[in-house]
Amino acid sequence: MYDEEECTEKSALWADMSDDEKVEFHDLYDRECLSRCCPQLVLAEAEDSRDKKRLGLGLMDCFLPVWIILAMALGLILGNFVPNTHAVLTNATFVGVSLPIAIGLLVMMYPILCKVRYEDMLSMLTRREIIVNIFISVAINWIVAPLLMLGLAWAFLPDQQDLREGLIVVGLGRCIAMVLIWTRLAKGDSDLCAIIVAVNSLLQIVLISPMALLYLNVVSHSGDSHKIEFDIATKSVAVFLGIPLGAAVITRVCVRPFSPDFYDRKLMPSISPLSLLGLLFTIIIMFASQGKAVAENIIAVCRVAAPLITYFVIIFMTTFFIFLRTGHTYETTCTHAFTAASNNFELAIAICAAVFGVDSQQALASTIGPLIEVPVLVAFVLFAKLIKPKLHWADQSAAKPSITV
Repeated sequence: MYDEEECTEKSALWADMSDDEKVEFHDLYDRECLSRCCPQLVLAEAEDSRDKKRLGLGLMDCFLPVWIILAMALGLILGNFVPNTHAVLTNATFVGVSLPIAIGLLVMMYPILCKVRYEDMLSMLTRREIIVNIFISVAINWIVAPLLMLGLAWAFLPDQQDLREGLIVVGLGRCIAMVLIWTRLAKGDSDLCAIIVAVNSLLQIVLISPMALLYLNVVSHSGDSHKIEFDIATKSVAVFLGIPLGAAVITRVCVRPFSPDFYDRKLMPSISPLSLLGLLFTIIIMFASQGKAVAENIIAVCRVAAPLITYFVIIFMTTFFIFLRTGHTYETTCTHAFTAASNNFELAIAICAAVFGVDSQQALASTIGPLIEVPVLVAFVLFAKLIKPKLHWADQSAAKPSITV
């Protein structure tokens, strides 16, 4: 056990830690260990938790599944019982996506990207384990996942070409937005996730059009000659990653060098709740704008939901347990599982609306994607957090230093 002087010093260090650093510290040493070795540190933690409650962070995080369920329910009620909800919410669009959804996504991503230490990215990319993780992620995201979705689309929808094509497009869009939220909530590796998102964004611009042509026209023998232009993917990535990334970099460069303490301990805790608020707002708008279409096309929804749920379960669980069995840390395992299972629904919706038409069955299938993905991935977050203490993981104390604030 630490003596009183050592414990006082460690409590002082704890007071200077950011919220994310405290989470990482707790991941390395459980509460029982801290209670035995440094009871004063636990007292400092209790005092700090009261500060967090004043910010509303504890309430948001602890009851997130409840808020998400309520958001989905509210959206469905608005979509089915409030007249003209769909028309109002989809009247204004931004790069093919409903303007309110676009706003929600941008607000959701900004605080997360503000926490990344971009100045340390280059040094991270020189490390062998990071390069290996990038190559593994590229293989999973751009070879395994699209092929799995293609196979499931044909297995479940052999007689529904339009719905099948929409589902295939959903499988081609690799997530660059919500995966940051899921990884953070599950306490995965936010640094690695940010790098994978950046790589996926660049690959999406180059690969989405030729892969769509390959999967839709060559492999699936689509009767129509649909061509997905490069500019659709480019605009989507530029908006949904470029805008919040640019804003985050500007915020960090303009504020943190002059007042690191204000940035880490005041600004970040103040804007962090915007991520979850943006997520809940996006969910409400998505379910409200598509609630009536879901009710009117319940058979099509069920037929598309079945392969989607199967896809999410197979890709997430397979990735999760393969990484576990091959001796990776929980953080790395969790990050790869969520990046594999998450899809770029905003890009899929934009592509289907632009290529096949807003009222097409392909567009309907693409909008069903996020309605299924959100509750399923929330369940995966809870699964990961529940199963973490029950399994043996690689030594986390040897993990890389964080590059997030």
